[in-house]
Parts: sequence; structure tokens; C-alpha cells
Amino acid sequence: MRFLFLLAFFMLASVAPATAQQVRIELGQSRLPINQYFTISARLQDQELKDISAFPDIEGFKKSTKFSSTKTIIVGGKTTVILTVTQNYAAFEEGEFELKPFAMKVNGQVVQSKGTTIQVLPMATNPQSPDPTIAEAEAEEEIEAEQEFVDMEDNAFLTLYTSKKEVFVGEGVGVVLYFYLANEDQRLLDFYDFANQLTSILKQLKQPNVWEETFEIGEITPEQVSISDKPFLRFKLYEAVLYPLNKEPLVFPPLSLRMIKYKVAKNPGLLAEDRLEGYKTFRARERSIVVKELPPHPLRDVVPVGAYSLNEEVNKSNVSVNKSIKYQFEIVGEGNLAAIMAPEPVPVPGLEFYPSDLSQNITRRDGRITGAKTFIYPAIARQPGYYSLSDAFDWVFFNPETAVYDTLRPELVVRVTGESDRDDLILSRNLGTFYNIIKNEENTLVSLHYVDEIKRYTNIVLLVLLVVSAFVFLRTKHK
Repeated sequence: MRFLFLLAFFMLASVAPATAQQVRIELGQSRLPINQYFTISARLQDQELKDISAFPDIEGFKKSTKFSSTKTIIVGGKTTVILTVTQNYAAFEEGEFELKPFAMKVNGQVVQSKGTTIQVLPMATNPQSPDPTIAEAEAEEEIEAEQEFVDMEDNAFLTLYTSKKEVFVGEGVGVVLYFYLANEDQRLLDFYDFANQLTSILKQLKQPNVWEETFEIGEITPEQVSISDKPFLRFKLYEAVLYPLNKEPLVFPPLSLRMIKYKVAKNPGLLAEDRLEGYKTFRARERSIVVKELPPHPLRDVVPVGAYSLNEEVNKSNVSVNKSIKYQFEIVGEGNLAAIMAPEPVPVPGLEFYPSDLSQNITRRDGRITGAKTFIYPAIARQPGYYSLSDAFDWVFFNPETAVYDTLRPELVVRVTGESDRDDLILSRNLGTFYNIIKNEENTLVSLHYVDEIKRYTNIVLLVLLVVSAFVFLRTKHK
């Protein structure tokens, strides 16, 4: 047992350094002539370089060229790829200099170096044995001068997808704007000024005579799809379901999207920058959708359009006279649920319905609008008997899948028991505001001739005042 524990310990100890060495920092020789470069290198094993922080500054040295190199090693059928990014430093003068401990971030991993002491010696006198680092840097400069970039063919396209080519007035049609990019061409293209371009595209997609249900797209993330057995990334830029309000056709103009298109270096891997930025515009062709008028029907201009079914429920199927019930009429299916109005119950003698409460549940998924709209009607039973709720409710709609009008009718029956009470019927009704204020008013009896008596006394007072005024006027005149 102890032997197995020690064996496992040494195996883990041998694996740990190998793992730790996937990214490391290497320093060049610490004693060198002034005409040679001191180097700091970041060494990556079996991974691509995604990001790297700046190399440190060294007092007494100036940063010179930076280059990268790739080395492939195949041993026993196993391939190891080593990528090295090297920064050259040129000394200003001879002497001893200190490279303090530092850290760099490579591909998100922090790598430490203890630093070193650098001794810069007089210029080397043997020109036949140049420093290999200098030779490599000079070669790199030549490559950099001769580097050419090529415009590679990409496999990408912009398209506007519509779920149907023709629809009835009020029928939903899904509209989605996609950008497709082949997996192997990801390094060639990137989005450019996307927010402003998308705003312009959405203005062009707006239709004047539709009810629009837009799908929320928070972040543009690609999904993996296959076209002719070839893997593609698909970016969904816009999605909505449109419901035409009249028979005017839906017309979508040609759309364009400008992308960053990179030219690729002929000698990739030798330079830190092996792409040259440019631009390319992708276009989606014009599309139109024919809108057909609904077949003749008395309710053609107001009838809802969609594929619907009815769910119904009543809280009490047996109820006593003058007791209340609640009837639920729920419309379920696919269509413009937001435009559905509450069914108006037909008056049924002995059963009084009141305005309904409403709840709505809409789901936007896979380019479809589905859900349920629920109307709950309170009612009071006034007369005993059996009441079929189909006498009070029916709901007509047009089904675009079958191209016919259909009607949803209840199947539930309510039984009302007990005896009819006419006095309770009168008292239970709302008789209006006049009767509501009776209890707050004065109940003292008032004569029906009260107003005439007031007029009589008023006339007598006026006559007395007129006589007194005339007497005063005449007396004043004779003086």
C-alpha cells in the first residue's frame, strides 16, 4: 500500500511540471556584447496565441524588433508544436544592468519571471560568428519588408428568410434575417459598426400595414448549423412574426451589411500581425409576400385569424338560485392573440353574466407565436333549470390552415336548483343612483304647494316696497 502511494506521488510530481510548462518565460544569455540583443521570450506549447501583455521595460535598454517562431516536433507519432514570441532589447552602453522580477499575462494565464542581472560587454570582434538572435531578427525584418497579403475567398452570405410566400389577411408570417459564416472562415470576417448598421436595417424591414410581434435578441451569438453537410455559424440579426392588416403585399427591399474582411499574410506565424484589415459588403436580395383576402363572411372584417381551440371550465356545475358561478372561456393556439377581444355573452333568461376578467400567456419560440387568452365571466343564477353555456357563447375565427371559418362552442351545462324568488330578484338588481341616495336624504314631508306659497308672499313684499318708494318720492317733490 505504501509503495502504491509513493508511486502515485512521483507520477503526479512528474506530470505537474509538464503541465506548468505549457506557457513559460525564457530569458536570453545574461552576458553579451553590446552589438547583440538581449531577449525575453514567451514560449507556448500546443496552443495558439490569443492574447499577450506587453513585455517589460529594462533600464539601459531600448526595445527593438519583436518576432514569433513556430517549431514542430514529432516523436513516436506524437506531435508537439512550440510557439515562441521574442522581444529584442538593444543596450545603450556597456555595464551591468538589473532586470527586476516581472510577470506577463499570456492567454489569460499569469506567468512569473525572477529576473536576472545582465552584463553588457564591449563589441564582439568576430564578425564571422554573429549572434543567432541578431541573424534571426534581421531575417525577420527582411520577411517583414517582403511580406505580402492575399485576399482569400470566403464562404459567407446574408439572407432574409420568410416562413411563407403567401398569407391571408391577419395570418402570421415569420421573418428572420440571418448571416451565415463557414467555420473555417472565422478569421477572415468580423462585424463592423454593427449597432448603427442594424438600426438602419430594421428601418428598412418595417412594414406600414402589419401588426408586428418582435422577438427579443439580447446578444448576437452564433448557432452551429449544417448546409450540404458543411458546418456553418449562423447569426440571427432580426426575428419577428408579422400579421398583415389588409391585402397590401409585404415588400422587403434589398439589404446590405458591411463586414471587416481580412487579407491573410502569405507567411503566417512569422509576424505578430499576420492579417491586413479591409471591408466587404454582403447583400440579401429583395423579397415579397402575397397577402390574400379572407373568403366572404359577415364577420370577415373583424374575425380573428389563427389555429385555435377551446378550453372551458366552471367552478360549480350545480348551484342554488341567486348564487354566483365563474365560467372560464380560454382560447388556445397560434395566432395574433393580442388582437383577440372578449366574447360578448348572449343574454340568457335566468342566468346573468357580468364583464369578464382577462389573463394572457404568450410564448415566442422557433419563429412562432403561441399561447392562451383566458376570459373569466362571473354569473348569477336567477331561475332554476339546466343552462347550456353554448346558448350564451360562441366564438367565430378563420383557420388559415384549412382556409375555412370555424366556431368555438362551449359544451358545459350548469344546473340551477331551488325556487325562484321575485323579491330577491328585484332587490339584487342595481336600480341606479337615485335609489342609492335614499337613505342619506331628509324624510320630512313637504307640501306640493310650497313653491306657490313662496311666490305669493314674495309678490306682497314687492308691492309694499313699491308703495313706500312712491310715497317718499312724492313727499320729496312737494318740499
